[in-house]
Amino acid sequence: MLGGQYQDAEHDDAQLAADQREFSASDAHRSRRQQGPRLVSCLEQAGVNATDVNKLKEAGMHTVDAVAMATKKQLISIKGISEVKAEKMLKAAREMVNVGFTTSRKDLITLTTGSNALDELLKGGFETGSITEIFGEFRTGKTQLCHQLCVTCQLPVDRGGGEGKALFIDTEGTFRPQRLVAIAERYGLDGESVLDNVAFARAYNSEHQMQLLIQASAMMAESRFALVVVDSATALFRTDYSGRGELAARQQELAKFLRSLTRMADEFGVAVVITNQMTANPDSGMFAKDPLQPIGGNIMAHASCTRLRLRKGRGENRVMKVVDSPILPEAEAIYSITEQGIQDEMN
Repeated sequence: MLGGQYQDAEHDDAQLAADQREFSASDAHRSRRQQGPRLVSCLEQAGVNATDVNKLKEAGMHTVDAVAMATKKQLISIKGISEVKAEKMLKAAREMVNVGFTTSRKDLITLTTGSNALDELLKGGFETGSITEIFGEFRTGKTQLCHQLCVTCQLPVDRGGGEGKALFIDTEGTFRPQRLVAIAERYGLDGESVLDNVAFARAYNSEHQMQLLIQASAMMAESRFALVVVDSATALFRTDYSGRGELAARQQELAKFLRSLTRMADEFGVAVVITNQMTANPDSGMFAKDPLQPIGGNIMAHASCTRLRLRKGRGENRVMKVVDSPILPEAEAIYSITEQGIQDEMN
């Protein structure tokens, strides 16, 4: 009997410790969310002069994390930054930010899709701190899902949100504010407030698209964002670099853009969602299982942490399939597109 009491006591102690760890992780997440990113001006405390700090800002580095993740070569390429200054900046930034080994527990949350079936498929929703690629044919719900996330990312964490703003880079003219208002009503949110918390920009070429990321970094350094959407990530690169002769240049520039998105996801802890188009697979024969493939090749595949394919189902129903993910098994779920956004399957 005494043995049983000791076991119960040990169980209670273990449960208490687990609860404390869970509370600590949740509390730490809320604390970091409230504090926001460490601004690059903090480097002045380590002896970096204000003029050089402004040069970093002009180059798109608005946080200490951005400097810590940069290479010496990148810093030296900034006009007025010598090798000695670059080394000093890197040393100071990396002392302020933990860029070494840490525990495997990571401060990540998920953003709900609005569909229980999809949330179950994705183990909670779209993950923050990484890139999720959505690809599929026309009218499969890619843009609709992006609009949905622009609303749900503003919800409290206990409702599946990220308690932050959304940033939407539109390359194809697909953004519709009225869709956000309709979705907001479903969650009991004020439509005007939701729109105020969505920063929108239309990109007109691939260089402009890249420039918008620099502006986005400045905005995220000043305010709490939970989501970045690029719809679509590849469209402008296809039009700016046409033909096989420019394929290598296109892939190189696309890779730079995706690396910037990866750093942004890590630097600010936002969920980055990019949409992608599909094209004919040149290697597929008459009896190929799938004659279509997402644009971007291996560069897109390696940059995206999670890849989701959408396809049409019956009526307004659509099917989402997990194609590639480090944590999710390959599986499918059915959802529908309604006036109030993404919901579960319609019978």
